[in-house]
Amino acid sequence: MDLAEIFRVMRRRWYVLLPGLLLTAGLVFGVTRVVHVTYQSQSTVVLLNSQKATLAYDGNPFLSTQTSLTGMADSLARNLNSDDSLRELKSRGAKGTFEAKLADNAQGPLLWLTVTGTDKASVLSSDKILTAYAKERLEEFQQDQSVASKAMIRMTTIVAPQTPVAQTKTRLEYMIMAGGAGLVLSLVAVFYVEARRRPRQPDAPAEEEPESAIDVPVVEETLAIRRPPSWSQSTGNERTAAQPEEPRPVMAGASAAEPRDEESTHGHRPRTGQRDR
Repeated sequence: MDLAEIFRVMRRRWYVLLPGLLLTAGLVFGVTRVVHVTYQSQSTVVLLNSQKATLAYDGNPFLSTQTSLTGMADSLARNLNSDDSLRELKSRGAKGTFEAKLADNAQGPLLWLTVTGTDKASVLSSDKILTAYAKERLEEFQQDQSVASKAMIRMTTIVAPQTPVAQTKTRLEYMIMAGGAGLVLSLVAVFYVEARRRPRQPDAPAEEEPESAIDVPVVEETLAIRRPPSWSQSTGNERTAAQPEEPRPVMAGASAAEPRDEESTHGHRPRTGQRDR
């Protein structure tokens, strides 16, 4: 079946295809109502060395880097992703989904704090709450260990919570899946109805066995012996003396116009014959 035949079937069964397309459009619209557009806001923070550790660098924390800071950043991210932290954030009015992780391809103790939700304004305010809460949790960890204030690791914001950006990839994927599924089902219904309504061709008759060959009687043809005319017997005798001439068979149905013997020539010799010398 070529493409032209497919379009002919679709045009012929439009009353099946049209409801299917309408149902597909309704399904896609339902996906847009169920799967909402999500927004995402992100901030970036970094852990800095303590004031005591930066004395050798005239108090500049960016010149003093230690591998222990990266380990502390990883520990803080795991704590922010815990259920206790999520409950605390929600009690402070934060909404949406929260995520804290080490920044990709980072060369230091950088953290990404991300909030995802369906309300644009709520996502931005929730990201601000998450950033402030991360700084509080860092201080609480060190206070629990009775760390002196001048020896505490500090946190500063590198990138403030950004304006939420719409994330349409997931919604678009669901819409494409719904539309594709509805279109396929509509085409299946069209060709199913076409197959049911198409008249069936009668079954081909069984092949008849070939009749046995009929024996055709062989007509025996009678061969007539043609005698040479009398005027050629004299010359023929000389030739037969050396070698006898065999009679020449001819068909019984020879042409009537051909002379058979000397009587049919009425006593005249043919011009092509040779005279006796």
